Amino acid sequence: MAIRLYENFRGLLYAPFFAAHALGAYDAEGVAVELKASPEPGLGARQVLAGNAELTWGGPMRVLHIYDGDPGCDLVCFGEVVGRDPFSLVGRAPRPSFALTDLAGLTLASVSEVPTPWLCLQDDIRRAGLDPAALDRVADRSMADNLAALAAGTVDVVQLFEPYVTQALASGGHVWHAAAHRGPTAYTCFYTTRAQLDRHRDDFRRMTRALYRMQKWLHAHGPDDVAERVAPFFPAIDRRTLATAIAHYQALGIWNRDPVLQPDGFERLKGALISGGLIRRGIDYADCVDTTLAAAAVADDPPTL
Repeated sequence: MAIRLYENFRGLLYAPFFAAHALGAYDAEGVAVELKASPEPGLGARQVLAGNAELTWGGPMRVLHIYDGDPGCDLVCFGEVVGRDPFSLVGRAPRPSFALTDLAGLTLASVSEVPTPWLCLQDDIRRAGLDPAALDRVADRSMADNLAALAAGTVDVVQLFEPYVTQALASGGHVWHAAAHRGPTAYTCFYTTRAQLDRHRDDFRRMTRALYRMQKWLHAHGPDDVAERVAPFFPAIDRRTLATAIAHYQALGIWNRDPVLQPDGFERLKGALISGGLIRRGIDYADCVDTTLAAAAVADDPPTL
């Protein structure tokens, strides 16, 4: 039986997950994996909890949020791929000495499609000494709409991920701030239930080894090679934009070199969710993260693809 894996949504930050399929990483480890498309973020979690999928990928944010409402939900994270925040602030004019406190007095358009980008940014703003609630913030438009608003001059700065960042730069925008510079922030991993982890442990072990082999390949190849592999998953993005966006993410180091989800990244994410009011206290790292499969993969040191 194939393992049913739900994607979170078709975003370029998840390129390594798609590369694993394109490279045949799971086949190389002897496990059959069926990739299921998700029309909306969070559907994968619901499918796993309903027993309609063996696992999904997405943010530990969703796991923490579900635990906050249902402490007995039994979700567990493993196999991290995105370990830094992939979002950037892009402004209309150059601002090489930008600091987050400069957002006071500017109109900021933040991400509305998913909650994690703003929750992490508002935490950074608080730590910088500015009240995020006091900002002039547009919070209810899509990134595509905000990109158009930036070009039209109706906002000063927008929060975007790739390929919107590359598209904004091509239209005359300027990166003011990359959230990846914050440091480790647990952003995307596999997650499932402990019951599924026990039932499919050997398959998930093989999948984690496949991730590690893909990660070795990813960090040994340039953006053009990566773009060539993942292009079929992103037919709406032209190849030049795709390669430029991948190069940006490689330079920022958002993609892990191994699949171990580290405690510091988890704690930084949890702190942001608490300060932003999404969760009340958050579950402990040891209670919802399993590192045994990832640690075993690293110890085994399988060959690259």
